Amino acid sequence: MVPVAADTANVRGPRTYGNWRRPTSPGLIGLGSVGTAMLLGGLIVVVITVMVAGLLEAVVMAAVLGAVLLTVLTKDSHGKNLLARGGARAAWWSARSRGTHLYRSGPLGRAVWGTYQLPGLAAPTRLSEHSDSYGRRFALLHTPATGNFSVIIGTEPDGAALVDQEQIDVWVADWGHWLANLADEPGIEAASVTIETAPDSGTRLRREVEMNIDPQAPAFARQMLTETVQRYPSGSSTVKAFVAITFAAATRAGGKKRTVEEMGRELAARMPGLTLSLQATGAGAAHPLSAQELCETIRVAYDPAAAVLIDEAHAAGETPELSWPDVGPSAAEAAWNGYRHDSAYSCTWAMTSAPRGNVQSGVLARLLAPHRDIARKRVTLLYRPIDPAKAAAMVESDLRAAEFRQTSTSKPAARDVLAVRAAAATASEEASGAGLVNFGVLVTATVMDGTREADARAAIDNLSATARLRLRPVYGSQDSAFAAALPLGLILTKHVKVPAELRDKL
Repeated sequence: MVPVAADTANVRGPRTYGNWRRPTSPGLIGLGSVGTAMLLGGLIVVVITVMVAGLLEAVVMAAVLGAVLLTVLTKDSHGKNLLARGGARAAWWSARSRGTHLYRSGPLGRAVWGTYQLPGLAAPTRLSEHSDSYGRRFALLHTPATGNFSVIIGTEPDGAALVDQEQIDVWVADWGHWLANLADEPGIEAASVTIETAPDSGTRLRREVEMNIDPQAPAFARQMLTETVQRYPSGSSTVKAFVAITFAAATRAGGKKRTVEEMGRELAARMPGLTLSLQATGAGAAHPLSAQELCETIRVAYDPAAAVLIDEAHAAGETPELSWPDVGPSAAEAAWNGYRHDSAYSCTWAMTSAPRGNVQSGVLARLLAPHRDIARKRVTLLYRPIDPAKAAAMVESDLRAAEFRQTSTSKPAARDVLAVRAAAATASEEASGAGLVNFGVLVTATVMDGTREADARAAIDNLSATARLRLRPVYGSQDSAFAAALPLGLILTKHVKVPAELRDKL
């Protein structure tokens, strides 16, 4: 998806945003450029078969070609064709037959090293810690499989409660500028924002009250505070936000890859600027996560029952001893539409369609807010900034593709006419200096009791409708989607076997 903000409001009305477009490829009868090439190549083969073998063989060849094209053209409501769904099902059957959907770690697990290493895509990651120019410790996550380095920034969002709409508009504009500037930052390949809601254990409130209560206070006041501490955690929740920024190991294509020490020294100087720029977007106080904080975050994500123990340890003034090889689950099992890990069960959805039309700034408010039917909810927005040199060629190619689809028939559909207008608006805004970003959304719902699974799925379906998002469970890849929704800076497009550009052009 390529989002470009479009302000369609007048001076007095509410400010709206929209004009999100999925890049298209020109082709015949709904096919992309690769699909059209397959069609033309298949027709040539059929003609040659008629000349060389005969009519019967040519009919068989044409039937095979038609069946292949039918699998590409037949799509569901999420835009997935039969070929993609069949490939996902085949890959899932292969994984089940090889037993790769099961994970057992620890001293009695299958891994020879006997630790609780992270499973799946996060298994090869390596964690180190460095200090920035302000003396703050920050975790640096290295993914050797893709040659990327990630830093995670913790934020304290101010929220929109009791905030003027003018201030909210300023925050949204600053957030758009921050995303647009990612393409100008050297080495940045992706960024992600994770909003996590979870039940509050009450240990922080109890510690704060016990430290500030006055022994000379009236008995009624002390009793009221004690009762508040006991009852407040029931039904309350905490909201945490993380921003993961992923850097490339090489400064340019074909260049020398930097080591962990070199990246640590470079990011130590850039970290204050990155955190400072985030504060202007309404993210609140931004600080880099240390290695200990990141280990606790990932440990709780895979085993939510450990959250209470970690909070109690901090309340007692102790720091849990966690290392990166010990933050993974002791047991995990990926199903077709869910993921069982230690003490919880999760399901992850992926966005297949952005909101149509224009929306206001609070369109995601209900999706991000805590929900009574979901123990822990994680909403992750994935961003891939597009280089300004490539953005101009991309929007022009998208405009030509939209115009080709409109002019390829004497009676173009209304959707094709609107697509031309949207593509022209995108090209105009890019020419005037707007930035382009590919984006996606992952939503993970976690329940502690398996009997609440149906309630959590129904809740996400309702919340996605209020956010005007079209979400689809990540069938057959729940474990990978769960890891991608964590603040680890993983880039999914670098882990797929079929490039996304080729799939879009079918």
